[in-house]
Amino acid sequence: MSTASIDRALAVLVVAMATTGLLSLRAGHPEQGWLFVVHGLLAGALALTVAVKISRSVPRALSGRSVARLALGLVVSLFAVAALSGGYLWVASGELIWIDAGGAGLGRWTILTLHAWAGLILVPLVIVHVLPRRWRLLRPGRDTLARVGDRAFTRRALLGAGAMAIAGVAMWAIAGIIERAVGGVRRFTGSRWLAAGGVPIPTTFFGEPTPAIDLATWSLTVEGAVDRRTNHDLASLQALGEVESTAVLDCTSGWAIETAWRGVPLSAVLDEAVVAPAARRIEVRSVTGWGTSLDIADARRCVLAWSVAGRALPAANGAPLRLIAPDRRGLDWVKWVDTIRVE
Repeated sequence: MSTASIDRALAVLVVAMATTGLLSLRAGHPEQGWLFVVHGLLAGALALTVAVKISRSVPRALSGRSVARLALGLVVSLFAVAALSGGYLWVASGELIWIDAGGAGLGRWTILTLHAWAGLILVPLVIVHVLPRRWRLLRPGRDTLARVGDRAFTRRALLGAGAMAIAGVAMWAIAGIIERAVGGVRRFTGSRWLAAGGVPIPTTFFGEPTPAIDLATWSLTVEGAVDRRTNHDLASLQALGEVESTAVLDCTSGWAIETAWRGVPLSAVLDEAVVAPAARRIEVRSVTGWGTSLDIADARRCVLAWSVAGRALPAANGAPLRLIAPDRRGLDWVKWVDTIRVE
């Protein structure tokens, strides 16, 4: 493959990896399992492309004494290797690996979280690295597309694409074989199972601290497209009827736990406020500003929980009220809920 083809392949693969990775953050239903398989296959193709790119670019930059270009290339390579290594280490290790950066004020992270952040940082770095020489692809002239089309199906291009496909399948399969050999078990999302029936690990997406909430003044507000705006404290929510629901919390940091949650059905809260017939979605918001949007049908399957594993919900796990959203990732399980808006 030509240098230009490698650059284009690198850009496309990095963007594809970032896209599938971001989509996977909210993919919690088994029918969305294909997304994680595609992400894993793309990783092998990207690994081969990065290796070829480094082997060609570094000697050229050194011989041309292009210090700035070499420095940027090394930074891009560093984050690419970090992202890929983190992902493969997560699979092949067969266990839940944590990195404690609390001493630096960064909290506790899993290898999978660092893999994700390295991948996100890699996207703009690749764009900055590639665009100065390949910017014409964004504003093609009359004959640019024709030239690219003629080169896209050459024997060399097809062999290169085939090699990337083989690398993707091979590395994905090898990592899986190693994982099974060491006894690792993951959910279809890639998350590792914790012991069932326990209290989840307290985590937040950005590592922010647990907010201080005064239960004496806290309330849940239901507003928007409803016949009557309502405010509830815990006692009035409990009066609407308690249920116990066993559901899987699948955290984007790489762990999953099936445990029992007790609370009020979100459907009961919505019915009490009388949702307008034209309403289609609800937004569940936290005191921190975090939130999620659900269609009405999905919302009616949810629970607003104040208890987990037979005990009061800990503050770090979302007390006084947390959303339990079946078949969704942890990002949608909003903690410290104080507002529901019907739209």
